[in-house]
Amino acid sequence: MTEYQAEILKNEQGELFVAEFPEGVTEPAQYGIGVKSTSVYLSQFQLIPQARVKDVLETQFGLSITKGSVNNFNALAARTLREWNFEDWVRTSLVHSDVLHADETGSNLNGVRWWIHNLSNENFTYFHIDPKRGNEAMDKMGVLSQYKGQLVHDHWKPYFVYLCTHVLCNSHHLRELERAFDLENQKWAKKMKVFLENLNKEVHASGGRLPKKKIKKFRNRYREILADGNKECPYNKKTRAQSKARNLLDRLVAYEDETLRFMKDEKTPFTNNQGERDLRMNKVQQKISGCFRTERGARDFCLIRSYLSTCQKQGVHPMEALRLLFEGKKPKFMEK
Repeated sequence: MTEYQAEILKNEQGELFVAEFPEGVTEPAQYGIGVKSTSVYLSQFQLIPQARVKDVLETQFGLSITKGSVNNFNALAARTLREWNFEDWVRTSLVHSDVLHADETGSNLNGVRWWIHNLSNENFTYFHIDPKRGNEAMDKMGVLSQYKGQLVHDHWKPYFVYLCTHVLCNSHHLRELERAFDLENQKWAKKMKVFLENLNKEVHASGGRLPKKKIKKFRNRYREILADGNKECPYNKKTRAQSKARNLLDRLVAYEDETLRFMKDEKTPFTNNQGERDLRMNKVQQKISGCFRTERGARDFCLIRSYLSTCQKQGVHPMEALRLLFEGKKPKFMEK
């Protein structure tokens, strides 16, 4: 607890001169930066519900803080980030990145299904919540319409609207291939799964990029396995509805470059795991809290999480990031 006293001087004419309080000290009694940072850290980073944050602050620190104060601290953090134009800053950073990961997940906003969209890489994270899942929501993020680098995703069709280099997530392929073998007994699927796993190891052993001769060799083997699959799982001309194994086969044929790009460019990842990891904690929040109560609360959450995740990737601990935020000081990496 810190007390500030302002000296008041009076001159011979009766004029009063009051000393100025430190910047940020505006109320007769107020919570300090440590309390605000801890509250937001527990609520927005550790995903502890507001009632439990109130309980932690009271039992651990003897602070009788209401749920309303916890909510107000979150709102203040988000308001400061908007004053900093953090979203514009992270959008610009993402647009100029060589590789982006994209993913989205359903979210409950007061009983209505919304979507949290994620664009991220190893340096930056940007979350956006929207009632729509497709291009209308993606366009609002203000990144993909300008992006010309490599976009890693799980083959959801709206992503292909954007004029960038597309990369498909091989983690998704491996799971689908395993399913095709286990449930539909597709032997070509098991061969392809082993092939992709071994190819990934070969690429890593070669420093992230294969020489041209090996690329040709592996590409031919890829096509051989799919040719075997075409015999084992032929197209059914009698019906438009194909098996899941056949749909997967058609996709691997049609999107060969997008599947195998990782073997010829060291910047290209094998999977979309980065995007899925970044989005995972938002799923955890839904499991803990069930839903967002208000749109503003959901937008504040996405904004604060974008900031804290980006700070972590830049080597700034979330508590330090929040302390800087409440002091009104941008992290050094934002000043570059």
